[in-house]
Formats: sequence, C-alpha cells, structure tokens
Amino acid sequence: MKLLRVGTAGAERPALLDEHGTLRDLSGIVPDIDSGLLADRAALARVREAAKAGRLPEMAGGTEADGLRTGPPLTGIGKIVCIGLNYHDHARETGAAVPEEPIVFMKAPDTVVGPDDTVLIPRGSRKTDWEIELAVVIGRTARYLSSHEEAMAAVAGYTVANDVSERAFQIERGGQWDKGKNCETFNPLGPWLVTADEVPDPQALAMRLWVNGELRQDGTTADQIFPVAEVVRYLSHFMTLRPGDIVSTGTPAGVAMGQPEPKPYLREGDVVELEITGLGRQRQVMKSA
Repeated sequence: MKLLRVGTAGAERPALLDEHGTLRDLSGIVPDIDSGLLADRAALARVREAAKAGRLPEMAGGTEADGLRTGPPLTGIGKIVCIGLNYHDHARETGAAVPEEPIVFMKAPDTVVGPDDTVLIPRGSRKTDWEIELAVVIGRTARYLSSHEEAMAAVAGYTVANDVSERAFQIERGGQWDKGKNCETFNPLGPWLVTADEVPDPQALAMRLWVNGELRQDGTTADQIFPVAEVVRYLSHFMTLRPGDIVSTGTPAGVAMGQPEPKPYLREGDVVELEITGLGRQRQVMKSA
C-alpha cells in the first residue's frame, strides 16, 4: 500500500494512493497514519481489505495532480535516527574512511515537512547541502534483535527523505553534527509510506536527485555499506526502536560537499527534486529563513 497524508499543514487527512493514481480517503477507517496504525496489524488489514474491495471513497481533489498538498506520510514520529557515511561512493567522494560500525546521529522530529514544502536556508548559512536518503519506518518494537530476519520483521515500510544539511554548522563549528542537521524544515519526508510488502528488496532501489534540473545524485541502495537489515539490528542494541520511529539510512555520492570548488551549495530560489524507485518524488524550492 501507498499511504499518505494530504491537506494543509497541521490538518492533514489520511489517504491511500491506489493503483490508478487516485487518492482514496482513509479517514472513515483510521484517524491518521501514525505509530498506532503501524503497530495495529488488524487496522492495517482493514485498510487493505477496504482498498481491495473498492470501498474507499475518492478524496475530494481526486488525484495528486489536482493540487492537494501532500504532507509528511507519518505523524507522531518518536525519533529520527540517521546513519552517516553509509555508501561506499559517498565515503570516497568526501575522502572519509569506510566506517567499521555505523555512524549514528539524531534528527529532531520537528525538522520534518512535506515532500514539496519550502526548505529554509538558515540565517548565516554558507553551505546548505542536499542528501537523498532511503528512510525506514519502524512498525514493531525492536530491542536487542539477534538477526537480520528479526530486523526486517520490525520494518513497517519505506519513504523518501532529504537529509538537508548545513556543512559549516555540521563540521566547522565544533561539537557534534546535530547543529548542521536540525535546522527548521531540514527533513522533507514522503510523499508516501510504502508498506514493506511492496518493497521486496530495499537493497535494489535507484535513487536520483536534481538541482535546478541538473542530475547531482544517481545511486542505488545496493551501494550501502551497512544494509537496512544490519542498520536496524545494530541500532536495536543501543536504543529501543518503536513504531513510528524513522531510520534514515544515508546518502550516495553527489552531494555539494563532494564537488570541486566552487562547491554548488544551495541558495535561495534553487529547486531540488528527488526520487527513489517505487517510493515517489519530492520537489522543494529553497528560501532564506
């Protein structure tokens, strides 16, 4: 299933995108797409059954092309755990050593915006960068997992994330990476939460990102140093992952930081577009904060 939330910010309604590209209203079946739904197998089964039987009404506005705003596909996010330097080609372009264990940092849930919402370049920014990422949405409590099979069983689905980063804040200002990762609007998410049954192999997804129409990132999740199953298993030994948590699994080569001088960091008016196979497409316009 492709689950999403549409409407004005803070007043989104749950929806399903059917195989014909029509938005179907879920508000008569579930109150929202959140941790409660992801953890409730019976509720998810009701949604699947209603969709298969054609009982879901068409949402006013019809299709995504009709202009309804798409919000983040999930609300009530508990935590966002991010993995740094998780692609071989990205490590090479930045001159970094391949990590022996996953590099872990956190991103605050209030950085999340819709996939097509405006992204604000922070005041004082010189090096705002883009990062397309596969985001894993957790559907079962995961603690001290012992196998990759257990890890994959904890995954509810997948979505697209843009891990927007301010490199000067992140690297040159001292302390941890968090200062360059948690600026307002720095986590466009969506458009869809695609349930895990529709993604048989998360290590076989093409990822592309364009800036002002120029292809900048063209990678694949097959290049991940630590695959999805290992990332989820590993994290469960350091923290409890709960339904509604998100794990953002790193970015392939092609970020501005890895380009020759002058590095093409983002400026007001730039347009970033990104997509992952089967998970949908985002588009953001940059604006000064």
